[in-house]
Amino acid sequence: MKLSWLDITNLDEAKAAIVQEALHHRLDAVVAADPADLAGLPPTVGKVLFPRGRPLPDDFGEATVVIVDPAFHRVTPAELALAHPEREFGRFVEIIDAPTLEDACEAARTERWSLLLFRDPTKIPLEIVIAASTGSPGSLITVAQDVEEASIIFGVLELGSDGVMMAPRKVGDAAALRAVVETETPDLGLVELEVVSTEHVGMGERACVDTCTYFRKDEGILVGSHSKGMVLCVSETHPLPYMPTRPFRVNAGAIHSYTLAKDGRTNYLSELRAGSKIIAADVEGRTRLVTVGRVKIETRPLISVNAVAPDGREANLILQDDWHVRVLGPGGAVLNSTELKPGDKVLGYLPTEDRHVGYPLDEFCLES
Repeated sequence: MKLSWLDITNLDEAKAAIVQEALHHRLDAVVAADPADLAGLPPTVGKVLFPRGRPLPDDFGEATVVIVDPAFHRVTPAELALAHPEREFGRFVEIIDAPTLEDACEAARTERWSLLLFRDPTKIPLEIVIAASTGSPGSLITVAQDVEEASIIFGVLELGSDGVMMAPRKVGDAAALRAVVETETPDLGLVELEVVSTEHVGMGERACVDTCTYFRKDEGILVGSHSKGMVLCVSETHPLPYMPTRPFRVNAGAIHSYTLAKDGRTNYLSELRAGSKIIAADVEGRTRLVTVGRVKIETRPLISVNAVAPDGREANLILQDDWHVRVLGPGGAVLNSTELKPGDKVLGYLPTEDRHVGYPLDEFCLES
């Protein structure tokens, strides 16, 4: 999980409300320049003292981490750690040129905490620091100007910074920052479903979902006619005799079908647009968030596949009636839709919640 630090140094009248919001949404740390602003905070949140441009106080108060700027404070984290072994210390580096970039790389390799402020908008210097810190036990915290930049920082070099520090401007910013941190998707408990019947159901519109990501051979998206039953549809990663592979695409199913999206929601395939975020899953249930590049909807013959779980729960998938459209079975077996027959096993996901406008909801809902 990435780390979220909230800098309250320059807050005035909204400070109390924003701190309460940060505590409610379980941000990892509150950052302040004055030890008094950290007093009384509960033990569930980290307390970071960062007196940037100010002398170090004689008493660090309740701070659990103290960040210093050696160029200004004339003391290093290592020297402070010897004098105060009960606390953790880190180094602040403002990156403006090649020498300060090297300072940041050195901090990333040696310090427990490195707080980095990049003055230029390019993320290339951050890429260099992340690469330099590979294998180091410390954590990189990068200053973000807003929530949008925080999301970009977390994706740099795929690894991203270990955390971000952001100064909120208003109530709501702390919640938004936490939402960015929680974009990591949980693993899913996939189950083996047994095909009980298939049926050619005539013409209809189906959706190919083109993403901005290459899928692995054992990976696809979960699609189903009902919110409580989905089947793992594989991407066009595996070779086909008459057309090139398109490992970024899933020929997913009829336009009414559900798929899993960000924040625990579902979306109809017909709702997806360029920029939409959906969940990719592999045969072990590992997931990641991928970005939709486009959705291609065309009229095609359709086939309906009915399957049942060992506990009797049912799933249905309607997809293009063509041999090259495939789903995944146990162990990553690739199964052609037109060759599915009763007794075949496919992998699926069986959520327990009903849905209202895509959100999970505990209410009575009968789907058929």
